[in-house]
Amino acid sequence: MKILISQQVPSNLAPYEILQSRFGAELTFQPFFLIEPLSAKEFRAEHINLPDYTAIVFSSRHAIDAYFKLCDEMRFKVPETMKYFCSTEAVAMYLQKHIVYRKRKIFYGSGSPASIIALVTAKHKGEKFLIATTEGSDITPMTTLFTTAKLDYTVGVLVKPVPQDLKEVDPAGFDIAVLCNPADVVSLRSNYPEFQQGSLKFISFGKAVVKAMEEAGYEIALKAPTPEATSISKAVELYLQSVR
Repeated sequence: MKILISQQVPSNLAPYEILQSRFGAELTFQPFFLIEPLSAKEFRAEHINLPDYTAIVFSSRHAIDAYFKLCDEMRFKVPETMKYFCSTEAVAMYLQKHIVYRKRKIFYGSGSPASIIALVTAKHKGEKFLIATTEGSDITPMTTLFTTAKLDYTVGVLVKPVPQDLKEVDPAGFDIAVLCNPADVVSLRSNYPEFQQGSLKFISFGKAVVKAMEEAGYEIALKAPTPEATSISKAVELYLQSVR
């Protein structure tokens, strides 16, 4: 059973080694796309003036790198008064690459949009927020909460997914493929314009990718995450069990 997973090789391979020993699965990890920062020219097309904002919301390390790269390119010196609201502690800690962490106003949540809003107490409601995001990503859960809270915000696309060359990894040669991001679908169709699903079974991991897969006409054998399939490895395991 040959399985293609549209991700980097994970740091913890133990769950996948179980799949290999229990089901004889042959696993291939291959990211379908890379995340690249927008150029200053691309960003200017959004008509966003960086000095206008007193707070910024980050959900990824890629967005942090892109923001400071743009600031350099556009010769904007980020003031020490800037407030940083990050989705998780890990994202917040990454700011140390660009700023003196202990001297800045940095707040972090637990990974959900609601946890970000919870940080914006009455003390921060007067800020003008820039919500950093990736091209094509669904930012609605965040913006809905910001709108409901009557906060002043703008969504700024700072990074974009760029399809990887998949010519050496032909999906038609696999029994199962796991897709995790709408950009995976874009990359697949970019690399193989004439691709037909045929007998290939798709597993989706993440809500956002489902719509893209269905719009592309792909049939999904298993949609995850679910209470039973909380990880990619568990989703694959459940599917393999169901077809035994």
